[in-house]
Amino acid sequence: MNKLRLLLLGGTLIWLATAPVARADGESGDLPFVQGRALAELGTLIPLQHTIQFGSNGSTFDYVEEGGQDVWFPTGRLQAEIEFGPGHTVTFLYQPIDIRTSVYLRRDIVVDEATFPQGSGLDTRYGFDYYRIGYHYDFFPDDPQYEVSIGAALQIRDAVIDFTSSDGAIRRTNSDVGPVPLLRFRGEYGFDFGMWLALEADGFYAPIKYLNGGKSDVEGAILDLSARIGYAIHPAFDLFLNLRYVGGGAEGTSQNDPPPGDGFTANWLHLLGLTLGARLHIHNLL
Repeated sequence: MNKLRLLLLGGTLIWLATAPVARADGESGDLPFVQGRALAELGTLIPLQHTIQFGSNGSTFDYVEEGGQDVWFPTGRLQAEIEFGPGHTVTFLYQPIDIRTSVYLRRDIVVDEATFPQGSGLDTRYGFDYYRIGYHYDFFPDDPQYEVSIGAALQIRDAVIDFTSSDGAIRRTNSDVGPVPLLRFRGEYGFDFGMWLALEADGFYAPIKYLNGGKSDVEGAILDLSARIGYAIHPAFDLFLNLRYVGGGAEGTSQNDPPPGDGFTANWLHLLGLTLGARLHIHNLL
């Protein structure tokens, strides 16, 4: 499934790079009231730091040091934007994260009261796909050279975290789907010769369950921060290089978590992404 997603992302990126495009606004340069943009990224994801604990008596497992996340993993990203002039933009994002490793344990690991013994093999899966819908307003809607936007977003996490012994005899799975509200910022500056720079951030911190999307008083935080440098190779088509940081996590005890385990979770991660992207401006969407 992970390979299929990456193939779809890669195919979308190639399509964006080869799709016929044309300015539909004529000689006047006026843009239509509704505009659309499609973005695709493909590259690598580098775990910088990642620890997890399931159960108050469970082990703090370091994915990078002992869980096989000390290498680079393929990643991709799809985004669509609809701008309602002047200045109002709605965004739709799909970000798959599915990291799977197989390692040899050099110590006993306890996950939700199950012990994976030293000297055995362990298969791990850290799946954290998310979907995001957002809105932001550009304070310079009539200046195509500048963008300074502020808004909000709602992210839906789709998490599946597995620990399985190599022989399949021991297994622990934790899964969760839930909403996370975010604040949003985006800025962009375009040069006259076609190059542009952009900064984008979505994030939030909340120790309160109703704000972080949890069912109990669990501390939660997330930050999705990216810096881009791009070049417009056509009035309706850009290529860009993107450096992204994704970090955050949660810590606390859920009262509705089914056994085994007591519902305690501590999960914190810091990821770095480096991707090549394409952006298509779809003029005269309506």
